[in-house]
Amino acid sequence: MNAPIANKIDKTLTVHNDTRVDPYFWMNEKENPEVISHLEAENKFCDFMLEDTEDLQNMLYEEMKGRYKKDDESLPYFFNEYWYIVRYEKGKEYPIFCRKHLSLEAEEEIMLNVNVLAEGQEFLEIGSVSVSPNNELLSFSTDLVSRRIYSIFFKNLKTGELFQDVISNTTGKTVWANDNMHIFYIRKDINLRAFQVYRHQLGTNSDLDILVFHEDDDTFDVDISKSKSQDFIFISSSTTNTDEHRFIPSNNVFADWKIIQPRTEDLEYAVEHFEDEFYIINNTDDAFNFKISTTKVINCSVENWVDLIPHREDVLIEGFEIFKNFLVVEERKEGLLQINIINNLDRTSHYLNFSEPTYSAFIGVNLEFNTEILRFGYTSLVQPSSTFEYNMKDKSSELLKEQPVLGGKFARENYISERIWAKSRDGNSEIPISLVYHKNTKKSAETPLLIYGYGSYGHTIDASFSNVRLSLLDRGFIYAIAHIRGGEYLGRHWYEEGRMLEKKNTFYDFIDASLFLIDENYTSKPHLYAMGGSAGGLLMGGIVNMAPDLYNGIVAQVPFVDVVSTMLDDTIPLTTGEYDEWGNPNDEEYYHYIKSYSPYDNVEAKNYPNMLITTGFHDSQVQYWEPAKWTAKLRELKTDNNLLLFKTDMTSGHGGASGRFESLKEDALEFAFLFKLENITK
Repeated sequence: MNAPIANKIDKTLTVHNDTRVDPYFWMNEKENPEVISHLEAENKFCDFMLEDTEDLQNMLYEEMKGRYKKDDESLPYFFNEYWYIVRYEKGKEYPIFCRKHLSLEAEEEIMLNVNVLAEGQEFLEIGSVSVSPNNELLSFSTDLVSRRIYSIFFKNLKTGELFQDVISNTTGKTVWANDNMHIFYIRKDINLRAFQVYRHQLGTNSDLDILVFHEDDDTFDVDISKSKSQDFIFISSSTTNTDEHRFIPSNNVFADWKIIQPRTEDLEYAVEHFEDEFYIINNTDDAFNFKISTTKVINCSVENWVDLIPHREDVLIEGFEIFKNFLVVEERKEGLLQINIINNLDRTSHYLNFSEPTYSAFIGVNLEFNTEILRFGYTSLVQPSSTFEYNMKDKSSELLKEQPVLGGKFARENYISERIWAKSRDGNSEIPISLVYHKNTKKSAETPLLIYGYGSYGHTIDASFSNVRLSLLDRGFIYAIAHIRGGEYLGRHWYEEGRMLEKKNTFYDFIDASLFLIDENYTSKPHLYAMGGSAGGLLMGGIVNMAPDLYNGIVAQVPFVDVVSTMLDDTIPLTTGEYDEWGNPNDEEYYHYIKSYSPYDNVEAKNYPNMLITTGFHDSQVQYWEPAKWTAKLRELKTDNNLLLFKTDMTSGHGGASGRFESLKEDALEFAFLFKLENITK
């Protein structure tokens, strides 16, 4: 079978007196039968070229699936008289949301069986499930298309009946007022931006809902939340580097919304409530790694903020949890997450002890104020995700649950994790790399290695366990995570040095980390592979243009690769809200800088590595046509005979297939592609 060749229809695009000719611009016509036909042809070609791996894919799928407990359930948590549990039944793909009154020995109440909702649906995703304060009503939201557009429904938990109320075109999130009659929710605009907050009264038509907030600035997104105390409802309006929060008492939905601190460019803050104060994580006074301040609720503007946890240049504050007698702070130092426990009575503090070289720790679900017990999570590259309860007073710890790994083959002592540091090309930075491999895997030029990266939005890819990854490690692969600039692994400056007009540092760091692994004899170019998704897919597109001979294979998942055209089109979801990440190409300086690294705009006639590119037809974050156009241009210009495969899931979006196990088929496909290149057949 020959590779599909896309039609070329030149589209001339001129901005800032600079002309680009895009022959594949027409692929954005979603309803065009020729577009559908081309995507289907690419799918057939991908299946044909990987036909010899079908048995391996099936084996991998069953192997991955076999490590999961089929009738698993979440750790129960207690709130407002009920224990809440999410469980799965054997043979079912979707969760069942349950609760038990007062005691875990009480009779189970099934609030929502998502398997019933999913019957006859090609795709279904739950956005949120929320119980009213009086415990009698349930709101839940569903997306049937994978565009992250949710419809909200309501259920009477006493009778099991569904209300006639249906609210469409929302983010899926709901916040109950304390009157058990009203909920707040967010609508999306035509570009899928969260921009309006509405109040809905249960039992009324959604056409009668009251608009309580409209965000006029199309670079801002809106969110809603409720304080841990349940006393306040918040509306937050945010861009990458600016926040504004307003609130009302949860007991009075008709109150006027009060702004905590009006938006000020580059002022970021987030708010929680305890007693008569707001606790505010913020970056005022050049606190680039953030600090925690308090202020009285009745007089809460920024001039009244009093520092509680000061700014530290070597510690990034990522979050906090308030208890009656303790304040727990999530901190990141030298890349590693730490949990700092502060006694509010005597101001003494101590840290939880984590001994592995690379790991992830985080504050768990803690809904009670008056308790000495902290629930926290821990995982590493060799430690399955675990939940602990820690007594903050006597410092004792209890393991509540560890993610089971079935199949009988996993033992953590059979795997080794490391953290190493690579020199950056500018000589000013060292790039952290987390690694894991089987103890029988030898570091050598013949050893296959997969390096993963993201590097955008300040999002950090921490070292965490993966059931799926075992299929890679048990076949002799080393797995690496490059903690590159653009994330916040080493603090806020690590992010700032990898965005806007310094975005290329993200690509350079990944390439330099890859070269370092070769220099240290972990692998060699013929056995080096790279993977990234979404903005990490942009990373993949950048590195294959900048260092096309460095990798034997690339997996680019839902890749953001047509950066110039997307950022110039403010009708595409997310574009306007992304200006603070990439820059606005309507500004000539940013236009030329973005163009200089945009993967689609920099495809050239040269050799490229073997590549597997994936997307979802309904993707709302990165439109399907970006990887489709990129693939077509690569096919046209590349001068090698390496594999170039493009797979579109015609029923899903950015997050892939719905259901608990369906997504494992995508993992099996990607691993089979890598194994094919390494001649691994079983």
